[in-house]
Amino acid sequence: MATQRGLYYAAAGATAIAGILHLTLVPNFLNFNPNGAILFLVGGIAQLFWVVPMVRRWGRPWYAGGIGGTAVLIAIWVITRMEGNPITGRGLNVNEMGMAVEALQVAFIGLAAAILAMESKVVMKKQA
Repeated sequence: MATQRGLYYAAAGATAIAGILHLTLVPNFLNFNPNGAILFLVGGIAQLFWVVPMVRRWGRPWYAGGIGGTAVLIAIWVITRMEGNPITGRGLNVNEMGMAVEALQVAFIGLAAAILAMESKVVMKKQA
């Protein structure tokens, strides 16, 4: 039981830290890339919000939505690092902050997927 609870808190922590890191990037982008600032602001707020469904255990649709939203953020990051990409037209740099955020987002996806798998087993046991 404690291990199960730990999964929820670990997922919440991973998305919270990623969200905070996204929000710290907003001021850096305001003057030269307002669209980037908006992306980091919206993404950071969404990730901080996602702490609530994880800690309060709102259920499978919320966990799946968190996985999907986080996967979109990862995809945007990957696409913007490719040369000639359709978003920026050039490949952006890979730096420590970006790698930290991506690692936390991948961790969130893995933890949320583990929660979904764990809850699926519980549902199957109840139906049997």
